[in-house]
Amino acid sequence: METIKYIFKRILQTIPLLIMVSLISFFIIRLSPVDPLAELKLNPSISPVTVEKERQRLGLDKPIIVQYGKWALSFVKGDLGVTSNGEKVSQKLKERIPNTLLLTTIVIFLTWLVGVPLGIIAAVHWKTNFDRILTVLTSIGMAIPSFFFAVLLLMFAVKTGWFPIGGLTSPNFADMSFGNKVLDIAYHLILPVFVLFTISLAGLQRQMRANMLDVLDSDYVKFARAKGLPEWMVIYKHALRNAVNPMITLLGFEFAGLLSGAALTEYVFQYPGLGRLILEAVLKSDINLVMASLMMGAIMLVLGNLIADILLIITDPRIRVKSS
Repeated sequence: METIKYIFKRILQTIPLLIMVSLISFFIIRLSPVDPLAELKLNPSISPVTVEKERQRLGLDKPIIVQYGKWALSFVKGDLGVTSNGEKVSQKLKERIPNTLLLTTIVIFLTWLVGVPLGIIAAVHWKTNFDRILTVLTSIGMAIPSFFFAVLLLMFAVKTGWFPIGGLTSPNFADMSFGNKVLDIAYHLILPVFVLFTISLAGLQRQMRANMLDVLDSDYVKFARAKGLPEWMVIYKHALRNAVNPMITLLGFEFAGLLSGAALTEYVFQYPGLGRLILEAVLKSDINLVMASLMMGAIMLVLGNLIADILLIITDPRIRVKSS
């Protein structure tokens, strides 16, 4: 019961955060010099009367505070409005959000599956050749910008023809069997996943290694070794439980970092995800699409942090005591 109260309290605390995100995002976009009706104005076949009607339809003729209030009221009601092209924003998000969740979920799963064990092994074999090689490789991974790495892999795919150079599916995807559809999506995910996985793995492995080294040097681990316990029991029963807790805290921030990093990666590989949608909407100054996309991204970040908090409550009894 106390855990449910804690989760409910955390959800209530996110409401002011989401309001602040929406306020800052809305006013920054509205202060942008980019005119959302620029394309219409440059089209000689569209009359000024039509442009003015479109301005009124989008609410651009109202004061900025009125525009925000109108947008916020519609968002609370579940009406996300329409894009500058007349498409429903909700439909665009419905198409893109599952693709981004698929990409980020796979990357997080692979990163933790590989990064945590590598961090443990590197800490246990501290200052060995294996640890030094991993340190060099992770330093390189942390130094390479995701956008630059994505461009390099895209050039490699174009040069060799071994991988698809864009999209999530092949042109004949609708005619494939279910098994071939799964393989086709997996084939298109290889390069975007590899870019994000490489960048995320470097930071996660280094953090896990640092946590383990700190715990292995603690008094209770030394005492466990002095009692004559087997080394595997000292590491996995005593050290790992305390070293992994800070990693769970990073889960929510890692989810947010993947969303921001995925935006550039999605744009390079023309992956139909939320990050690419936000970038394209910002370039067009499409206020409804930008705001809805940013709010969805903020909600996904909040959910990531909430999941991390719940996992911490489950794994660390001390937090359960404090939350109660």
